[in-house]
Amino acid sequence: MAWYWWLIIVLIIFIALSVMLARRMRLTMKYKDEELVQDLLDETFWQGQTAEQLRDSLGEPLDIDEKVLKTKTKEVWKYQQTGKNRYALKITLENGVVVAWDQK
Repeated sequence: MAWYWWLIIVLIIFIALSVMLARRMRLTMKYKDEELVQDLLDETFWQGQTAEQLRDSLGEPLDIDEKVLKTKTKEVWKYQQTGKNRYALKITLENGVVVAWDQK
């Protein structure tokens, strides 16, 4: 393999590590809790998680269904599309907090 291919590979690895480190630093400054940051980097979700934490963990949902009721707002965030209007992961939030999910 020519030397320039090795240089390209090293540059790609360096850029990927820089992006991951920058994300960790941004989340650490935002939340000031290493355990929470590690959970977000591991792309986990849990009951009681805020909408902002969920967005930092899994990214933007592919679709959001929203219902506004008298006393609460209910949203279903959809991830991992498997077909037309079919999703492998649906996370339910009430008033901006995760209350349930359906993972197939």
